Amino acid sequence: MELYLIQLFNGLSVASILLLVALGLAFAFGLMNVINMAHGEFIMAGAYTAYVIERMVGSSWLAPGQTGLYFLLSLPAAFLVGAILAYVMEALIVRHLYGRPLDTLLATLGVSVALQQAARDIFGAPNVQVTAPVWLRGGIDVFGLYLPLSRLFILALVAVVVAAVYYFLYRSEGGRRVRATIQNRQVAAAQGIDTRKVDSTTFALGGGLAGLAGCALALLGPIGPALGTYYIVDAFMVVVMGGLGQIIGTALAALVIGLSGVMLELSLGASLAKAAVFALVILFLQFRPTGLVALKSRAVD
Repeated sequence: MELYLIQLFNGLSVASILLLVALGLAFAFGLMNVINMAHGEFIMAGAYTAYVIERMVGSSWLAPGQTGLYFLLSLPAAFLVGAILAYVMEALIVRHLYGRPLDTLLATLGVSVALQQAARDIFGAPNVQVTAPVWLRGGIDVFGLYLPLSRLFILALVAVVVAAVYYFLYRSEGGRRVRATIQNRQVAAAQGIDTRKVDSTTFALGGGLAGLAGCALALLGPIGPALGTYYIVDAFMVVVMGGLGQIIGTALAALVIGLSGVMLELSLGASLAKAAVFALVILFLQFRPTGLVALKSRAVD
């Protein structure tokens, strides 16, 4: 029972990371119908941002082992780096390929390869390690279960981010524009909404969330140029299963996929568990192709 409870907790932390990664994909896919194969490299960029800031702060009078200040600085910096990369890619490449999904897929795949090679040239091919700050080392004992502080911090971070995204989408003027554009781009444009600006802003937001996910992943293990490729397939499964552009559906799908994958590893192993989850998602979509939460729209006569 203790093993299952520990795996359940690990599954929650994996699901939270998947949710952070998939939110950006959900917006890009649901809003612009863009399959962004370079989304994983935004994760990698966020992780390397934490690594660079740790080295910069560690060489100054604010030693990371004493204050942990570098990681607090890394969170907004990773978001900013991911957002800038996504904004530039949307402006230079994706914007010119709207309505051509195959061309967009190939172009973003090329960007993915280029960014991975750039990371190898700058940081080297071997993986590097980010030192967790003192206040995130160790863990706490809850009813006999040892819960690492780093994973608890990730859960809290994702909860705050999801709450902020939910507020943006459903309580702000910008969020209403995003939801209107997702439901009907032509009608939104006719109402005076600058859909091009919505596209670029939302794409940048998705890249920023991926960068934030990379910064969180730096707490869990070594990082390298191929870090994002380990999460991109699962993130796409979360997006499709949750429903395009639906934050609630994306959260539920991330929870289901993260928990089922971790629990199946106990009996099947890592590789077979991933294949089993993939098969279950395909089976689910046969019965509910719109995902867990379908996009609601009003018919117009």
